Order: sequence, then structure tokens, then C-alpha cells
Amino acid sequence: MTLTQWFIFLLIIQVVHFLGTWKLYVKAGRQAWEAAIPIYNALVLMKIINRPKWWVILLFIPIVNLFMFPIIWVETIRSFGRNSRIDTILVIITFGLYIYYVNYLLDVKYVEDRSLTPRSATGEWISSIVFAIIAATLVHTYIMQPYTIPSSSLEKTLLIGDFLFVSKFHYGARVPMTTIAAPMVHDTIPLLKKKSYLFDDDISKKKTSWLNKLQLPYLRIPGFQKIERNSIVVFNQPADTLLDMNDFQPDRNYYKPIDKKTNLVKRCVAVAGDSLEIRDGYIYINGERTKYNDRAKIQYNFFVNTGGKGINPTSLRNRYNVREGGVMPDGTYRLTLTDTEAAKIAKNPAVINITKSMQPKGIDSGVFPQIPSLGWNTDNFGPIYIPKKGATVKLTKESLPFYKRIIREYEGNDLIIKGNDILINDKDADSYTFKQDYYWMMGDNRQNSLDARAWGYVPFDHVVGKPVLIWFSWETNEKGIKKVRWDRLFTTVGGSGEPVSYFKFFIGALLLWFIIDFFRKRKKNS
Repeated sequence: MTLTQWFIFLLIIQVVHFLGTWKLYVKAGRQAWEAAIPIYNALVLMKIINRPKWWVILLFIPIVNLFMFPIIWVETIRSFGRNSRIDTILVIITFGLYIYYVNYLLDVKYVEDRSLTPRSATGEWISSIVFAIIAATLVHTYIMQPYTIPSSSLEKTLLIGDFLFVSKFHYGARVPMTTIAAPMVHDTIPLLKKKSYLFDDDISKKKTSWLNKLQLPYLRIPGFQKIERNSIVVFNQPADTLLDMNDFQPDRNYYKPIDKKTNLVKRCVAVAGDSLEIRDGYIYINGERTKYNDRAKIQYNFFVNTGGKGINPTSLRNRYNVREGGVMPDGTYRLTLTDTEAAKIAKNPAVINITKSMQPKGIDSGVFPQIPSLGWNTDNFGPIYIPKKGATVKLTKESLPFYKRIIREYEGNDLIIKGNDILINDKDADSYTFKQDYYWMMGDNRQNSLDARAWGYVPFDHVVGKPVLIWFSWETNEKGIKKVRWDRLFTTVGGSGEPVSYFKFFIGALLLWFIIDFFRKRKKNS
């Protein structure tokens, strides 16, 4: 729904609220009209149910309000003496409409000084759990989100098995667009393997289903930092569908909600307004070759020829922390290495030669924008312009493949091609002005990464946040305590120089807190 449609919807909710509660407001010593004024009625209701006014804010936060509305319904009927278990069940399963029955058909009295303490241990336990979920959802949605590295596309910079904290506030927290969803999970409920949200994924109903109309328009709280070139970013994969993320079909309509598309983490190698080109695997931005800080480990595939003897490939992989590689039929080893590592291996007396695997120009491998005549591939690509908000480009049959998904999918226009004519929203168009910034995201493991070279630009509305801390890390191939990579615990993601673990400082601060808390409680009880 648009903001206007949501405004109308909220006004309807206000009318429903007024009709169902105005008599209860009067019985609580308030005026009937106070139940009709948006927001003010919620503040008055908090006073009636003897709850803090800041609860009103929680009613307007997506996902969190799914918990808060039932709580308010229950608190309302209990403020008028309806405390039984059946009353609680009825008000929840009727989505609050049971209050109409209490308002019009029951002779209830307002309980001004009712106890707010749960009447049973079970009630207290449920209350604690619900508010713990609400607090965690707020942190998860607007401040910091945990994230796990699932693939090797950033290998050696970030490892498979790294657990990250991703900051939402650096680039600005995105307000959830999917309004009916389980809290603190992404697109799938763990164990159940079911969708965690309500959305009609039938492509024929994409714009007509009432479920899909419950989607909020894109909104983002202002951040304090812009995405910088070569920073690591977590984002929703633009080309994701409800199928396997590797099942990429460039001309397909994508009907998964933006905020429920697969989360990926890549390096932003080009920002809005840049011109990007890849020459023999190296990235050039605006004509200049990209330079990285010492934490970035850019890797390529190398063929190591040892004549089939004199060197153990397993020891090579262990020495240089190489995960990917294999043995060719002629005994040549394929290893994924940085240029520095390849130079070191080349000095080994057992190595006859070492060569970097590169696709020469003129061999198309189905990269964006899927135009074979360009002759682009993952190692030689571009130049290509990265769209910037407010910038205008000319539209021709030659340039349209670069921007058609932006026009249709990311910026919500109707695009029709009739012969040599291009129609946008039923109007002839020979140019297009972009509504948001776009970015080019790639993995450091350059030849083993599914990234922007496959699906193209990443819109800013798909950006999730900035990884800031590795709070835990484990090696999946090890056993027992050896699985834990102790040197990576509580290390920062950004910066330069060798990563430093702050785990011991965290443990020290935790012990200090326990000691202070112990003596504080001891003093209080003495």
C-alpha cells in the first residue's frame, strides 16, 4: 500500500476503536470524544489501563505491534474486571472485537487501582517472554542484527563460520516492509522450514492480492554514514526468488518482498556515479585501478604445476589457509590464492610454474546484462555506469538492457517495448532519471563468487547494514574445542592492520560486572 492508503487504513482502525471503546472511556471517567482522536486516544487509553505512555510508540512499530495490540486488548478488558482465562482467549482470537461485547452488552465497572502483577507464575513467565521478544526485536530491527557467513565469496577477509554483528544505524535502519512476519527470523522459520511471513507469491496476484497490499512502502531512518567504496555491506540479493538463489533468470519477475530476499555480504567495489571496469581480474574505477587496505584479501584461481611430485597440495592449502582447490588430470593443482600468496608459492623449488586462471576478452559467460555481443565475462567486464539518484541516462535499444530491471523491478514503473519505441507508464521515453542510488557488490574470492556480475546493480533500498564485529567464529571441519577460532572472537570487521581480538577484554568486563553486582546485592540484603 502507498502512504495515502495506509493513512486511510489507520483512520478506519480509529473508527473501529472509537465504536468499540467509547463507553469504556466514559466508565473510566473520560469523555467519549477522547476515544476518537488518533494518538491522543492511545495516550488516554494508557492512562486508563495504568500503563506507561511510551507504550504508544510500540503500537506504531511494524512487527513489534503484532505483540503490542493483543497486550493492549487484554489490558483493556482486565481494567474493567474481565480477568478470566476465557476472557483473555476470546479477546485475542477475535482480534480485539470481544471488546465490543464488553463495551455494549456487559455492565462492567472500571477498576482504577487494579494490580499489575501477574496472578500466577505462568502469567509472569509469559509476560517476561513477550517483552523480552519485543526488546530483542527492536534491537534486531533498528540497531544490530546477528548474521552468519554462509559462503566463501569473501574468504580470508570473512570466513565461513564467522558470526557477525551488523549495524543497522550506520546507513540508516530500514523500516520493515513486510508487516505480518515472525520476529527475529528472516525468510524461513527454523526447524519448521516454512515461510516466516505472510505474502502471496503467486506472480499473477503480485499487485492484486490483499496480503501483498499490507506491505509498507520503503522507509529508512536517516543514517550517519554513506556507503564508501570498498566497504563490506550486507544487502538483500536483488535477483532472489522463492527458489534456490543460484537459479538466476534475468528476465523473470521477482515476487519475494525486498526485506525477505536472501541476505548476502559482499564488498561494495563501486558506488553510485562511478564507472566500473574489470581488466584481467583487476577493478578500475573511473579509469584508476582500485587499491585496498591490508585487510582485504583479493583472490583468484591459480594453476600450480609441480610435475606431479615434490609438493603436497594439502600442506599448501593448510599453510595458506586455502579452502578451495583441486587436482587436474595432469597433476596440476588448482588453488585459490591472493597475488602475494601465489608469489610465495612460486618460489618453492618444487613448483615448475604457477599461472593465474583468466578468461580472455571476447568470451561471454552470461554476465550482466546478458548481451553476448559485448564479449564480457567475470574477468574482463565493462566499462559500466553505476546509476546515481537524480542522474538521467538516454534510453535506446542498446542501453535499455542495462536499466530495464531498474525501471521495472526496482523503481516500480510499467515498461513496454514496441519496435523501436520505449514506453514508460504509457508515455514515450528516450531518457530515464533514477529515483535512488545503486551499488556494485562483489566477493573478494573473485572467480568463485556469485555477485553483481551475474545480477547487476544493487539498489539502496536493498541495503541491510554494515558488518562491524565478529563476535564468534568456528571452523566447521574441526572437532571439539578446536572448532573455535579464538583469534577471531570479538574482532572488528573494518579498519586496517591485523585484526585484534577483544575477547579477553569482554570476559574481563563481564567478570567485573558480576563482581560489582554480587557486592551490590550483598550490601542491599545486609
